[in-house]
Amino acid sequence: MATMMIDVPVQRLALHPAQGDTDLQTGTPNKPLPLPSYATEGAAGFDLQADVAEDEPLVIHPGGRALVPTGLAMAIPAGYELQVRPRSGLALRHGITVLNSPGTVDSDYRGELKILLINLGQEPFSVMRGDRIAQGVISPVVRASFTAASALPPTQRGAGGYGSTGR
Repeated sequence: MATMMIDVPVQRLALHPAQGDTDLQTGTPNKPLPLPSYATEGAAGFDLQADVAEDEPLVIHPGGRALVPTGLAMAIPAGYELQVRPRSGLALRHGITVLNSPGTVDSDYRGELKILLINLGQEPFSVMRGDRIAQGVISPVVRASFTAASALPPTQRGAGGYGSTGR
């Protein structure tokens, strides 16, 4: 089965005013980060990188959270969404995950993508410039029309909630 491709315009935003356009310690320009890309032919998600200053890592303390800039804005095509998901290696090794997982970026949003990370680990975690902090997945959106109903059709499960289907 062939992989479906869609065109997604991506804009690399100017560096944030707090970062400036040069490394404060060395005086060298911060290198622009690459556009998102897929790591392998079969990858469903593409990496999103932290756009923080070279000389100023963002530290997330245990139990803390941070909104991490990517320096990217995207024009997601109508009928699609961008899902922001955790990177499994960060979660396994450091307890770093996307708090509102999966985060949804709607097709009509044009602002900077920022990733809400939380540190569920035991140690402070430093986010460095260019670190791959999350992955994005472009997915089709199905919209529903809602109608009022006096009753719902029955199912075998019924109203059984948490844990009702067994272990």
